[in-house]
Amino acid sequence: MMIIYALLIFCLLIFIHELGHFLSAKAVGIRVNEFALGMGPLLFHFKKGDTEYSLRALPIGGYCKMEGEDEESNDSAAFNNKSFLAKALVVVAGSVMNLLLAIVIISMVFLSVGMPTNIIKDLSPDLPAAQAGLLPGDRIVQIENTKIKEWEDITNTIGKSTADTLRVIIERDGSMQTFSVGVVKSDEGRRMIGIGPEYTKNPGKALIFGASSTVEMGVKMVEVIGQLFTGEVSTKSLTGPVGIVYMVGDSAKLGMLYLAQLTALISLNLAIVNMLPFPALDGGRLLFMVIRLFTGKAVTDETEGRIHFIGLILLFGLMIYITYQDIGRFFL
Repeated sequence: MMIIYALLIFCLLIFIHELGHFLSAKAVGIRVNEFALGMGPLLFHFKKGDTEYSLRALPIGGYCKMEGEDEESNDSAAFNNKSFLAKALVVVAGSVMNLLLAIVIISMVFLSVGMPTNIIKDLSPDLPAAQAGLLPGDRIVQIENTKIKEWEDITNTIGKSTADTLRVIIERDGSMQTFSVGVVKSDEGRRMIGIGPEYTKNPGKALIFGASSTVEMGVKMVEVIGQLFTGEVSTKSLTGPVGIVYMVGDSAKLGMLYLAQLTALISLNLAIVNMLPFPALDGGRLLFMVIRLFTGKAVTDETEGRIHFIGLILLFGLMIYITYQDIGRFFL
């Protein structure tokens, strides 16, 4: 089941990525010669219009092969004969689709479990909030001078406070009441007053939370990638397909919500890594497009294709190295 889950996730993420290239190419009038899911030997194919749709044996990739993408072509529908903006749209569309998928999945997770509100649901009887007289159903509207709208406002305000007691204003049965509530520290050193939130399931808020959480994760990923180049993070911390399969198994044991979150994380990672300015990656293709925008045909299509091929070989070499690391780390 671990392997099946992993293959399903890989296929979904690759399909979504290549679908982005495919749909955007069709939208700007670029001829797509083949749209393939998987690599290696051909299992099944059919042709509709100018495009051959194929399923291949190895579920480790996929591609959207466009006319004039890596070679010269005089066809007016060829990739190399389209405008810079049209080509740029096609190149970034794959990563955009993976980003959107991550947002959708995280939003669905938030909608499934609900989002914490500023209404109290649970109180620990031996902690300050209950001892001060707060009750389930109370809506916290202000702590000291900070207006409270979300649960995050409560945790942030309490966490940043330094006083032993806090002035807490709540709404109860339509009227405002003020309490003086003490603050204690958890075993981890977190400041708290001993309350738990009521959860709500709101599609709009779930989408907002999903988008903001995805952006936060993306920023952290970019920071880690930067640290890889500066040496602050070792390449030994990288994880490849084997490690992902192992993590998929662990997440599946915890439940589908954890598996969904991991899928979103991998999708976001795929979106960011693909936009790195390295040959064979979408970011590398975009870099060459910018160079050629200012230099014309100084770099021919054939030359660029060879450079991307070399980049692909280097990426396969990196994958083999990471896979060797993963086998030693997770299985040996």
